[in-house]
Amino acid sequence: IDIDSMKAWGFNSVRLPMHYHLYTLPIEKEPVKGKNTWLEKGFALTDSLLSWCKANRIYLILDLHAAPGGQGNDANISDNDKSKPNLWDSVENQKKTIALWKKLAERYKDKEWIAGYDLVNEPNINFTGKNPNGTDEMSNAPLWKLQKEISDAIREVDKKHIIILEGNGWGNNYNGLIPLWDNNLVLSFHKYWTTNTQEAVKSIIDLRQKLNVPVWLGETGENSNVWFTELNQLLLKNNIGYAYWPMKKIDNIAGVTNVKITSDYQKLLDYWKNGGQKPTKEFARKTLMKIADNYKIENVEVKKDVIDAMFRQVNDDTTRPFKSNTVPGRIFATNYDLGRFGSAYSDNDFQNVWVSTGERTEWNSGNKMRNDGVDIYLCNDKITNQYYVGKTEKGEWLQYTLKSADAKAYQLSIRYQNESDQASELVIKTDSGDDLAQIKLPPTGKNVWKTVSVDQVKLSKGENKLRLYFEAGNADLNYFELK
Repeated sequence: IDIDSMKAWGFNSVRLPMHYHLYTLPIEKEPVKGKNTWLEKGFALTDSLLSWCKANRIYLILDLHAAPGGQGNDANISDNDKSKPNLWDSVENQKKTIALWKKLAERYKDKEWIAGYDLVNEPNINFTGKNPNGTDEMSNAPLWKLQKEISDAIREVDKKHIIILEGNGWGNNYNGLIPLWDNNLVLSFHKYWTTNTQEAVKSIIDLRQKLNVPVWLGETGENSNVWFTELNQLLLKNNIGYAYWPMKKIDNIAGVTNVKITSDYQKLLDYWKNGGQKPTKEFARKTLMKIADNYKIENVEVKKDVIDAMFRQVNDDTTRPFKSNTVPGRIFATNYDLGRFGSAYSDNDFQNVWVSTGERTEWNSGNKMRNDGVDIYLCNDKITNQYYVGKTEKGEWLQYTLKSADAKAYQLSIRYQNESDQASELVIKTDSGDDLAQIKLPPTGKNVWKTVSVDQVKLSKGENKLRLYFEAGNADLNYFELK
């Protein structure tokens, strides 16, 4: 049902990050040096995924995410062991990589729902340059040599499927690229934490034009909803396909699903990071199996705000209710509308583009519930949906779609806390700018929730769009109530 879900959300392809050790042994563990032992587990798992993709008419892209020996200095990506030869230091690791791809191509050469072969994920290595991740390499000769050798081996058995190349420096450094050796190649690039401007994709588009070869954004993500919407608009404008990373992640707002963390898993993380009393094997196994169970699609939290930003909001600037809000009733502050920045909300910090600016920015500094610029934290009030909107600043605002049973004037109550020594101030308006009410939110002290009210907030019968503008910040909002 993972692939069923992806299809329902709007995706038409999935990129499978493969670790070589599911398919073959490390060179150090081969019974006969220079020979390859093939492990059925990895191939069987891939077969199963492909069958789901076929049933849902979704393309599968095979991505060698961790190559034999490791393809770069970033161990988080390639899972390399620095005490052993890496992919580039070892001819045996290179031969195993080539053999693995040929084995995969033999198996899948006639499978129509295999879209292509992504040969080496995010190479990041300094062959001759100073930067350890290969961003300043000028020739990248070993990279192009190996990818050509892999391609040649694939073409011995599979003449049809797309072959996807990646540059150095996490996929983006195409310096020294040799003349293209195949008429069914795609150049992949990866994009994280950069501005969504035409200039940001100029170099890869220039390569596309110069070489007359398709390009593909093979990996992106780890940012805010507004960044996703604007990126997809940029890609659509330039006729570039994409794959987001990842589908599932623990304690995550910036993806299509969130895998729920457990307190026991946090204890393991704390031990791995800081040491201390060693957990028992039984505790560790039980904890990890619980996390594995949380990874099942039926147990994850589907992030509908992220999906809405990736798809609907790309071509639709209207807002939609995040939850059905009826009045009389209570509306939690975190249930503001789904929609674009400037249509559903406005916040002073709304994306992280530190690679472009040199400055890291938190868009949702509480890292809870939703992936917009709105800052959301865990709430300790006695009545709560678990979360509140905090770190409010002058000029920010939130919009709520409400359905009123009648055309009437309501009493509006705000549940808030204000730990500063200055009063915050809210102005309530319609989405067309008509003033409905103005409310001051005096200091409350730390962790003290209070309620203030104002009368004569007039709503029409049926749908109303209410906006809460912060004329002065500092207040945290739990909910407001109309009665």
